This record gives sequence, structure tokens and C-alpha cells, in this order.
Amino acid sequence: MTDTTPARGDLTRRAALASVTSATILLFLKSYAARATESVAMLGSLADTALDLLSSLVTLYAVWLAAQPADEDHRFGHGKAEAIAALMQTLVILGSAVAIGVRAVMELGSRVSPQNADVGIGASLIGAALTLGLVAYQRHVVRQTGSIAIGTDQIHYQSDLLLNLAVVVALALDAWAGLHGADAVFGIGIALYLAWGALTAARAAVDMLMDREWPDEKRRTLLAVVARHPNVDGVHELRTRSSGVTDFIQFHVWLDPDMTVTCAHDIVDEIEADVAAAFPGAEILIHVDPLGHYDRPQMLGA
Repeated sequence: MTDTTPARGDLTRRAALASVTSATILLFLKSYAARATESVAMLGSLADTALDLLSSLVTLYAVWLAAQPADEDHRFGHGKAEAIAALMQTLVILGSAVAIGVRAVMELGSRVSPQNADVGIGASLIGAALTLGLVAYQRHVVRQTGSIAIGTDQIHYQSDLLLNLAVVVALALDAWAGLHGADAVFGIGIALYLAWGALTAARAAVDMLMDREWPDEKRRTLLAVVARHPNVDGVHELRTRSSGVTDFIQFHVWLDPDMTVTCAHDIVDEIEADVAAAFPGAEILIHVDPLGHYDRPQMLGA
């Protein structure tokens, strides 16, 4: 479940700050290693870290903005700032993948092995350990908050974790096993992996910006909650979407046409309380229809 309390905003901001701090440390570490080794794979890892830092700064601003309450100009809140930030991050990652891929292809025919492989391997192992801790913390925050911006940032650092390990293997094969070209081949693999991660993350961001309906399982859970109320004969016109970590739910319910307005109001309040308990922080809008009013209803549980 997601949480829209101030504690949620604190969690996402701390996660974003942790990303910025980690990326800054890794940037200095990999800059030194890239100069020392002249490795394409190491250079690709450095470029990815630089873009991670830029993306993490964008994420830090986005999660701060998304946590701001609704105002006169933004009645539905600022949650989509996270999706916009996530989409920007994917574009940056994709650009990085193209640049790394081009550089790696240019180096395919080179017979020059990376220098000071031990420096690059040591830097990559340190980077992997730091990144592993960050990813674990980000995963915890995403479970607690459902933040798409932190989730996309996590993809960056999962990629960085694999990048570090790939650099270790590439340097070892090229410099120590004599497999010239391994560095460039791993650079191409890194570029392809980054591009795939960017496209996957972009889809989730676009879905949120386009107000995509919830997954079927989540919709069925919502319908099951409503179905538990004994006075509800059916539900239709169900519409759902998410903005940031805030869910928006609206639907029509069938009630007895002879019921008083006061009684119908009380029933709707009870349904709303049940739905809010199942989906904390959701914005809920329920419309009452007399039984049979809609021609093609979506029956409960359908």
C-alpha cells in the first residue's frame, strides 16, 4: 500500500538524498579509475554514474514537489511530477547508452589493452558494494511509498551494480587473460542493457501520465471491497488512475430506488471508509444510481 502522509515525503526525500550522495562518491572514484585504466567499459560506467547523479538531482526535486499538497492551481496535487522526472531520467539513460555503444564499437578493432586493471577492478568492487547498499535502501522505500521516481532511480543503480561487475570481468579478461576486445564487447553489452532499462522505465512513466487504468488484479480487489457491503446491488462506471503515489477512484453504485437520501448517503460513507482502509490516501468519488439505471452494468466481481 502507498502512504501519502508527511512520513512518506520524508522517506522519498531521504532516498533521493542517499542517491545523490552515492552518485557523487562514485563519480570521483570512477573518474580516477577511468583515467588510470583508459578502459571503454570503465568509461561507460563513469558516464552512467554522471548521468545517475544528474537524474538523482532531478528526482530529489521531483519527490519534493510531488509531496506538496494540492493548491488552487493543482487541485489533484503534484504527484505527476514524479512521472515527469522518471521520463526525463529514461531519456538521459537512453542517451548514455547510445554514446557508450558508439564508443565501444569504435574500440572493437583496437589491440590496446586497458592499463592498471587492478585499479579499475578495485574501484568497481567498491562501487558495487556502495551501490548494493543504496539499491537495498531504495527497494525498501519503494515498498513503503510506491514512488515511481525512486523506483526509476533504483533502475539506474541496479544497472550501475551490474555495470561495476561487468567492468571487473571485462578488465580481467582483457588485461589478464589476453582476450583483447573483451572490454569493447562488454561496453556494447552495457549500452544495450541501459537502453532496455530506459525503455522499460519509460513505459511506466508514460502509463501514469496517460492515466492508465489500474491492473486487473488491483481493480478486482477494489470491487471485492465494495461487494462486501450488503446494500450494494452492483457497481459500474468504475474508473481508476494513479498520480504519483495517490490513487484516484470513482464509480457508480446501485442502491434500492426507494431508499431515502439520508440512508443512501450513510451507505456511501461506509463504502468510502472501507475503500479508504484498503487503499490509504486514495481520492474516492462515489455516485449513487437507482437499481437498474445503467443499461450494461459491470456486476460486482466481474
